[in-house]
Amino acid sequence: MSLNKAIIIGHVGQDPEIRYVGQAGDTSNKVATFRLATTEKYRDRNGEVKENTEWHSIVAWRSNADIIEKYVKKGQQLFI
Repeated sequence: MSLNKAIIIGHVGQDPEIRYVGQAGDTSNKVATFRLATTEKYRDRNGEVKENTEWHSIVAWRSNADIIEKYVKKGQQLFI
């Protein structure tokens, strides 16, 4: 058995997209998708400040999608 664990702290790039998957009229399979940006700032060998932004695609299902739909908006900082 193995375990992969990632902790991401970043800013939401746009309001989450909420959709339903499965049969028509089935609201039990709600999905929320959004992008999260993490930015690293560092100094290079010449002493110049460099910035590197990485984008992460986040997908949440069912009750987690409900929470995201209610509380997550563009620009917010999230800890995932």
